[in-house]
Amino acid sequence: MGRIRILPDQVANQIAAGEVVDRPASVVKELLENALDAGANRIRVEVEAGGRRLIRVSDDGFGMNRDDALLAFERHATSKLRTADDLLSIATLGLRGEALPSIASVARVTLETATGDEAAGTRMEIAGGKILHVDDAALPRGTTLAVADLFFNTPARRKFLRAESTELSHVTALVTHYALVHPEKHFELISATHTLVSAPPVTRTAERIYQIFGKDTLELLLPVAAETPLARGGLPEPPPWKKDPDEPARNPGTLRLTGFYSKPELQKLNRNSIYIFVNKRLIRDRLLIHAITEAYRNVIPPTSYPVVLLFLEMPPEEVDVNVHPAKTEVRFRQQSLVHDFVRDSLRTALIQARPAAGFLAALDSAPLASPSLMPPALSPLPGAPGGGPQAGSDAGDDQAAAPEAEPFQLTTKLPLPVPGKLPFDGRGFNPAGWGGQDQKAWGEAAAALFQPGASSAADGCSHPLNDNSANGLSPGLATAQIEAEQAATNLNHLGSLRPLAQLRESFILAAGDDGLWIIDQHVAHERVLFEKILRDRQVEGVQRQRLLMPMLVELEAWQMVVFARIAEELDRNGFEVEPFGPHTLAVKAAPVGLEGAALERMLAEVIEQSGAASDEATRNQDLKALRTRIAASIACHSAIKVNTALDPARMEWLLLELAKTSHPTSCPHGRPIALLYSWKDIQRAFHRI
Repeated sequence: MGRIRILPDQVANQIAAGEVVDRPASVVKELLENALDAGANRIRVEVEAGGRRLIRVSDDGFGMNRDDALLAFERHATSKLRTADDLLSIATLGLRGEALPSIASVARVTLETATGDEAAGTRMEIAGGKILHVDDAALPRGTTLAVADLFFNTPARRKFLRAESTELSHVTALVTHYALVHPEKHFELISATHTLVSAPPVTRTAERIYQIFGKDTLELLLPVAAETPLARGGLPEPPPWKKDPDEPARNPGTLRLTGFYSKPELQKLNRNSIYIFVNKRLIRDRLLIHAITEAYRNVIPPTSYPVVLLFLEMPPEEVDVNVHPAKTEVRFRQQSLVHDFVRDSLRTALIQARPAAGFLAALDSAPLASPSLMPPALSPLPGAPGGGPQAGSDAGDDQAAAPEAEPFQLTTKLPLPVPGKLPFDGRGFNPAGWGGQDQKAWGEAAAALFQPGASSAADGCSHPLNDNSANGLSPGLATAQIEAEQAATNLNHLGSLRPLAQLRESFILAAGDDGLWIIDQHVAHERVLFEKILRDRQVEGVQRQRLLMPMLVELEAWQMVVFARIAEELDRNGFEVEPFGPHTLAVKAAPVGLEGAALERMLAEVIEQSGAASDEATRNQDLKALRTRIAASIACHSAIKVNTALDPARMEWLLLELAKTSHPTSCPHGRPIALLYSWKDIQRAFHRI
């Protein structure tokens, strides 16, 4: 008898489940995408015990008849594909037909569905991949699919699940970010008796951000929009003898980018708050993450990451989504075009916006290793147990929690009961939990309590709620107000500031129509010199000065190897350096402004950084990075130092030159240059408003 045999369908489904379903959030993702493909306008997600005990997803889509409901749990049964050519232009979120049979093989599933055109709907019960019951039922149009006891028949998989709070945070992040990409649809997420996400339809993504995350988050995000024609078609043209002469020329379409990016003052220590959607599909893509980090190069520190919500739209044939079982990775047919377009669009938006950093906000703007961009009602305390990684996290999953033990958690005090009758006004309320403004007010109050120094109303101290509920503005009006304030607060008026004085001969105090400005003179001059060096480098016009006597610099063996690799670029940036023995360099000329100990420190710094970035993955794209690294180091060591007295004319010159730069927000190493103590903040501090 042969040794090779075909696996039973049940085993094959469980193997597929290992690729598609690894945690409750994976189940929610597949069911959410099915609901969106079904044309649903209202989607409700209910979870119990973080999704271990129950996941129920209900939608008002077009539903299924009895035959389709039975076929839906067969492997590779799908309504999305017909021929192999359809794989080249997938326009739906689901495609393989593996999700439902894989989920059904490791859980107890109940399906209720109806098309609305037939006399009765269909109710099915499946356990471990076996159909138990199929009955007719009186059901409204749409589909409800309940997944209970996930991994009940695969205990080895079940024990690898994290704590309930961690699994719930993954589910919440997933629902939240699909709600962002579909602002025109209604999303609800309910856990036990609480509504964690309640997002009624709105017209714009900015209104959805305000609706879910609140005013404070939206104020730190700026909009971006761009498009470019896809001149080079993603698919090769057929040979002339196969081409139909009557077929019209194929329109390659356009590549569109919309979304939001954070001001430089908002920084994270991980990539968990970078969310990328391609044709409304949530993905993880190294190419696009690299493009985003390149857009922020020399604007924020290299160890920090921005907050970005990026929505890319392109013809379906330009992107291959069939490269990962869970459909979380894609491949672009024109990778370099997409990468450069995203990088340049974000970089251009940063240059044009020139956002000003607020003085009060900068006090608490240190980079944080926050789990993710989350609704305020669910955001955990920094370092709190259960505050595990969110969707898109790569590093946090190793911090396993005991699967059955409940972790200790700090809980916030809820606001005191409000006396009087509840104002029911005919808009309805959610019997399954809090919703609408009630849920939003609770979330904002909980978020306020999480802030350092905040007090509970029960302690006799008052704390204002977020403007979402306090001022009663609709998302549309509030968003317009925030956008108007963002447009008015930028660095375009640096050149018109009036220098007042120096603070300890290190910071320039200047007055403007929008308030009091504090400028760090060293990093301001550093940004001016940095951009001048890059401009001169482009035309090979870097000014150099010859030293009276060559400076000898001692290096270690590995540093000499790094120097040999970057010697040509150093020469183009104004250096004249040559080996003077096995471990010594002789510096004969250097860029203007560098001399003595500063010159030696600058060379050591560049060699150290270049050695740390000399791995093979970095070497291929390192030329531009090396160029900016050298320019940043020269600028830093040549700039005006702190504790240096400046006369009014010199201060005015520095502000004028800073206003001409592309990125007056921060120095090449990411430190803020100018902070604004706004007129509004001054009035508030003096209790004028």
